[in-house]
Amino acid sequence: MHITNNLRAIDLNLLVVLDALLHERHLTRAAARLPMSQPAMSHALARLRVLLGDPLFHRTRGGLRPTAHALALEAPLRDVLAQVRRLLAGAVFEPAASRRAFRLAMSDYGARVALPPLLRHMRREAPGIDLEISYASRSGMIAGVADGQLDLALSVFGETPADIRRAVLFLEDFVCAADAAQGVPSTLQAYLARPHVLVAAGPDQRAAEVDAALARLGHARRVAVRLPHWTAAPAMLAGTDLLLTVARRTVDPVPPGLAVGAAPFPIAPLAFEMIWHERADADAGLAWLRAQLGAALA
Repeated sequence: MHITNNLRAIDLNLLVVLDALLHERHLTRAAARLPMSQPAMSHALARLRVLLGDPLFHRTRGGLRPTAHALALEAPLRDVLAQVRRLLAGAVFEPAASRRAFRLAMSDYGARVALPPLLRHMRREAPGIDLEISYASRSGMIAGVADGQLDLALSVFGETPADIRRAVLFLEDFVCAADAAQGVPSTLQAYLARPHVLVAAGPDQRAAEVDAALARLGHARRVAVRLPHWTAAPAMLAGTDLLLTVARRTVDPVPPGLAVGAAPFPIAPLAFEMIWHERADADAGLAWLRAQLGAALA
């Protein structure tokens, strides 16, 4: 490599460019991510190749394929950038004066529950702070936190890697929602006789808590409608015989024309959590944000 110890001769912004290219594996998407123009991204890549003495990426039909050297740089580069962000954040965080942007991932259920109370507080106490909210599957959220693309993620998580920190924000129980004229079934037999709406992020996912509870009783339900969005599900019930079993806050307050009641079998409550990477433990800004979320959802 052609790197010397003279850091003044190196544009450290190139490290951010390299991180974006490694994440996206695509020149245009990496340019949009930063954001910068595609010609500027191409020029930055050319400079990186000279700086690091390696092609770094080979063009393919689908985008860019990293070289072995680029792949070897991926993990240490993310650690270095995370350390730089912590350094710039400082040991003391002043929310009223901060102009920082935090990157969070959550479902539409998480956004509906967490964002209104959080934003009411932030707009009063930290008006210069921005939030960038994205959606991902649970596995995608864990990966985003692990690779430094997300500061925090909010969801119901199962197993997580040892370097992922987690904290429970609240426990949530389940209820059944249905068209008011149809009513909520009072027996397990009546529950199983009805067609169900399932909210799941992908075709291979199921509502783990509900279906696990049924499986323990030796039963399974028929899913007539599968969709990826929590907030859209209640609107599908009116005028049908469909049944929706969801976290209570999804239907609080109860939408007009619907009935809500307890499920006719026991379902373990879910723990709604936030996760972050251990490298952010010393980040005063993220510690403040975690505290605000905890207080908002207490």
